[in-house]
Amino acid sequence: MSEFHQQSSVEVMEKLEVTNEGLSDYDVQIKQEEYGLNILTEGKKISTLAVFFQQFKDLLVIILMVAAVISLLLGEVESTIVIMIVVILNAILGTVQHMKAERSLDNLKALTSPTAKVIRNNQIVEIRSEEIVVGDILLLEAGDYVSADGRLLESHFLQINESSLTGESLAVAKSTDPIQGDNITIGDKSNMVFSGSFVTNGRGTVIVTAIGMETEIGKIANLLDTAMEKKTPLQVSLDHFGENLALGITLICLFIFTIDLVRGRALVESFMFAVSLAVAAIPEALSSIVTIVLAFGTQKMAKENAIIRKLYAVESLGSVSVICSDKTGTLTQNKMAVQQVYVNQTVKAYDRLNTKNEIEKDLLLMAQLCNDAVTSDQKEIGDPTETALVKLGRVYQLNEIAVREQHPRIAEIPFDSNRKLMSTMNRVDQQNVMITKGALDVLLSRMVKMETSSGVYHITEEHRKKIEDVNRDFSMNGLRVLAIAYKNMDRRQTIDIEDEKDLIFVGLIAMMDPPRKESKSAVESCIKAGIKPVMITGDHKITATAIAKQIGILKEPSEAIEGYEIEGLTDEQLQDKVQDLSVYARVSPEHKLRIVKAWQEKGNVVAMTGDGVNDGPALKQADIGVAMGITGTEVAKDASSMILTDDNFSTIIKAIANGRSLYANIKNAIMFLLSGNAGAIFVVLYATVFNLPVPFAPVHLLFINLLTDSLPAIAIGLEPHNKKVMKDKPRNIHMPLLSKKFTVQMILEGILIAISTIIAFQMGLSTGDTLTASTMAFATLCLSRLIHGFNSRSKESVFSIGVFSNKYTWVAFLIGVVCLHFVLLLPSLTRVFEVANLSSLQLGYIYVLSFIPFLVNQWFKMLFVKGK
Repeated sequence: MSEFHQQSSVEVMEKLEVTNEGLSDYDVQIKQEEYGLNILTEGKKISTLAVFFQQFKDLLVIILMVAAVISLLLGEVESTIVIMIVVILNAILGTVQHMKAERSLDNLKALTSPTAKVIRNNQIVEIRSEEIVVGDILLLEAGDYVSADGRLLESHFLQINESSLTGESLAVAKSTDPIQGDNITIGDKSNMVFSGSFVTNGRGTVIVTAIGMETEIGKIANLLDTAMEKKTPLQVSLDHFGENLALGITLICLFIFTIDLVRGRALVESFMFAVSLAVAAIPEALSSIVTIVLAFGTQKMAKENAIIRKLYAVESLGSVSVICSDKTGTLTQNKMAVQQVYVNQTVKAYDRLNTKNEIEKDLLLMAQLCNDAVTSDQKEIGDPTETALVKLGRVYQLNEIAVREQHPRIAEIPFDSNRKLMSTMNRVDQQNVMITKGALDVLLSRMVKMETSSGVYHITEEHRKKIEDVNRDFSMNGLRVLAIAYKNMDRRQTIDIEDEKDLIFVGLIAMMDPPRKESKSAVESCIKAGIKPVMITGDHKITATAIAKQIGILKEPSEAIEGYEIEGLTDEQLQDKVQDLSVYARVSPEHKLRIVKAWQEKGNVVAMTGDGVNDGPALKQADIGVAMGITGTEVAKDASSMILTDDNFSTIIKAIANGRSLYANIKNAIMFLLSGNAGAIFVVLYATVFNLPVPFAPVHLLFINLLTDSLPAIAIGLEPHNKKVMKDKPRNIHMPLLSKKFTVQMILEGILIAISTIIAFQMGLSTGDTLTASTMAFATLCLSRLIHGFNSRSKESVFSIGVFSNKYTWVAFLIGVVCLHFVLLLPSLTRVFEVANLSSLQLGYIYVLSFIPFLVNQWFKMLFVKGK
């Protein structure tokens, strides 16, 4: 279809063998057999049941299921039930999220109109959109959705909103003239119409050139179907963590099992103890803890205008190193606004006009009269450029409705994309005046005079050059310029195109979609946090670079590139250039997808924002797809991981800060779990190596695992947001969770807990009672791990972040302490949990020994760890 825009309408009709009478029934039948129906097809879908079972392939889930089986073998039915409930709930959540993502193509289908008007057998008939075939003559008028791609045959002031495809909110004025050149983007094909867009003004006749999957929207559907969703950095880290954890635990348990057998312990007893140690070492609660922490994070972010669709995307945000952002509505206000005015041979800011000056007053008046837009109840109705003129009048207390009633319109010539002009004739000061507004390149040649404060004069070449220079300066700064002129019409009651000459120049009005006030500071925060902001837009390069300069994304002109230039680059060449580019203009959906992939190939975690159908594939391919909640299409929302309810770039930066904090909290929770489990393993190894009695009964290990793990770990995961995280660079996603530094810290903290527990165990053994020794070891391990929850809140000292700043940690600690004392002091529970009655002195030793690891940790942090 790429050549149709280059051909005349006659050539297109000849090529498709169609006349003005349309297709015959026989022609339709033949073409339907050749091209099929006008629908978006889908690849083979995986069944819901298959998706559900895929959730169990995760190694951590497999470890949890093994733990459940082991618990069942130990007779701990309750533990088995709890673990399996967690596993099944996670699988259900994963299945629901997957099926939601698959709704993207369904929403693409919903964009096509259910019916369409075509000419067949020389008659106008209404048919279902799926019955349209290539060669059909399609009739369009204001309010219609376009059901297929086609070449315009006739255009009567036809304007079409193509935002769902191009991302630009301004309606496109259509013409029938051929367009020369290769690699023309969708937004520049003004003689073509595209499925999924809708008619905002005028009417037209189109010959259909592509249907179904061959349309531009069909190509996007193909891209969306093939775009791959990536695992988040946390999911990758947890996968590696699960593999290493499984290997480590298996080796340790085999070692202890073998030593016990060599020393003559019974096979069943040795096996059951090794199994119970495995249960203690495996943090069954990890998956549910991560889910709970991320769920709390999503609630917090929802209050800050960011709705998370995919739970793990919360953490993924914290790893983002590149943000590819749309311009319109995200970095800008998505509303045209007048910025500057050239009047009376002077450039002025929009709010610096002098209404006592006649010519400046005339310019404001004419901008309201040659205008069809209105503002009502804070709603703007009409073309964005015209609403910008209305808002300019409001700055000077001009009500457009009152002005138009005072100076009634007598006649008009609507805007035409060929003329690039609009004219109205109004009654002004007892005289009929024709006011014309439009593109300066068209109007300037029609102007013979110009109005200034000192009167009306003939335009000289010097005046024309000055006007052209001002216009060029406006355009180079990304401003859209409208020229306004007029002429007196005596008592005439009608006007026509021939009257649009011999005009008097009044002034230029320059406008743009201005940046959001917070965009510049958000971009600064982004750069300080080591994140590369990139603008990707369907708008023109000049406009895009002007906005990018204002908000700090663009430093040098060489950092900007257009879609047709990307077309000429291979994937490898694009990867080489991508780090040096900050602005992409006039891009297509394929370009967006290639840009995201190029950054990912460079090892970056990419966030991509978008609102249109054209953004869907790139949103799905990105590590974190961010859809606009206000202007976004359902396709974009379904393909995304996060939705912004305020369409604001600064909200993404807040979300990244939350994501970084959440990852730090999850990592701290994992450190707490593993260091505590390591402490228990070291104690068992000590007893095994020195041939001492077993320090813990299986029931002790289960109590420790189920009570002193879960609540404190969740509390650590809910640690308040740390603002210092945005001073760091994005973390290296290739760095495993069990890094060398992490492992060393975990082992050292585990050793501290183990030393206190071993001392308590040896104290108990000195009494000659192994039950007392086991009880003291169990109580010390429990209490020291509960206190260790305060250590694990941050890499900094608890005194620098605030002892009471996390209330959840205190709640978890108090619940754990109360439950432990119930077990130690209530006779009904001491028998169940196989503990001895301890003296007050022995309890005192347990309190002191449990507190020592905390003191050593805090001393080390205060001396060697400094907050940034």
